[in-house]
Amino acid sequence: MAKLGRQRAVLEIITQQAVSTQGELASELRKRGFHVTQATVSRDIKELGLVKVPAGGGGYRYALAGGQQLGEVYARMERLFRDSVINLDYSENLILIRTLPGTAHAVASCIDSIRWPEIIGTVAGDDTILAIIKPKKMVSAVMEKFRRLMR
Repeated sequence: MAKLGRQRAVLEIITQQAVSTQGELASELRKRGFHVTQATVSRDIKELGLVKVPAGGGGYRYALAGGQQLGEVYARMERLFRDSVINLDYSENLILIRTLPGTAHAVASCIDSIRWPEIIGTVAGDDTILAIIKPKKMVSAVMEKFRRLMR
């Protein structure tokens, strides 16, 4: 649970400010109450798939891979959920997302890009997505996030 919260905080930090070093990121995490080492921050960066991108002035900053900022991906995912998702259901650690025909791949791509730590992956067909959640106890929280996206 601490790892999920910490990684969520990492994503918030890098979208709210330019962070160029692991030391800066560790410092920001400590300000938010996380006790981290440089090794922990390094693992989080790798697991979240963060990359360094030009930040202007010759410097670099951490960002999500693919050049999209988290806010842009989240806004796209909100639109897609409102316009395309028909129904949500779950069993154990699996969430089934029903979409309009032909839209499942776009929705699944956004889910994968947002990199919520509790979603370990998605599989998309034409109108159905299977999202795999870990740990199982996070299913209700993810379901609530998805429901909010549909409003």
